[in-house]
Amino acid sequence: MADTTVSHKTPEPDPAVVRRILVLLDGSRRSLAALEAAADIARAQQAEVLGIFVEEVSLLRSAGYGFAREVGRSSGVARPMDVDALEVRMQATAEKLRRTLERTLAPWGVAQALRLCRGEVVEQVLGLVQPDDLLVLGGAGWSGISSFKLGSTARGLLRQAPGDVLLWPESRSLPPGRVVVLLNHDQGANHRAVRVGVELARRGQRALTVLVRSDAADDPELLEELAAMLEAGGIAARVRCLPKAGAAAMARAVREEGAAQLVISRQCSLFEQQGAESLLCQLNLPVTITP
Repeated sequence: MADTTVSHKTPEPDPAVVRRILVLLDGSRRSLAALEAAADIARAQQAEVLGIFVEEVSLLRSAGYGFAREVGRSSGVARPMDVDALEVRMQATAEKLRRTLERTLAPWGVAQALRLCRGEVVEQVLGLVQPDDLLVLGGAGWSGISSFKLGSTARGLLRQAPGDVLLWPESRSLPPGRVVVLLNHDQGANHRAVRVGVELARRGQRALTVLVRSDAADDPELLEELAAMLEAGGIAARVRCLPKAGAAAMARAVREEGAAQLVISRQCSLFEQQGAESLLCQLNLPVTITP
């Protein structure tokens, strides 16, 4: 394992990146935590926030069947699904989300709006998000069975979104620690992931670590290239090569670095390994997925 420290004494901050921040909302506690995270980013980057609430046609369609049942969240009692009652409940949720958006963002002067959609969630969100947007996913899109498992919605969006996707855990605040970037040795998308990591480290005044999955224990050429990129970004960083590291070894390395945030490209071959997504979720950290 190679460990290199890069430091630059006189950083010149880049201008703020102005873009939209889209956050998928469903009224759950975790999706509201994601909204708080989106608000913090929007204030720092002078970006507007677009909340997205999707009325799922599959749920409404199911309610039309006489045998369909729903289970009360607090009572646990199964009862027939009623289309009209479901429509009313969705409208009430949308209005509550609109007020929450305004209450969270208006005092900071952040432009915000709520977009109501009806259809399949992945299709509706992909129709709104642009390459320069940041898409934030909290409870909406995660598995309802386990907080350590991505649902089909989250998986579909992080694999298909044209821009960065931020998976936000339930916590409303970041723990102390480093920003950690996971790279492939031969990954063509390294530059974008590193730039995102540098931006996060600078904005949060945090240390940065770059972990590289490599076939060799050391790769001077790659380390030199990364050192130049990081020095140009004006930030101190530690670079480590991890030879032939699998998902479990990478997760251990992330913990050893004391990570508070994670950045990884969806082109990283780590995602091809079985259980990699679950391991990332079990770290219970904000994870930014770059194209």
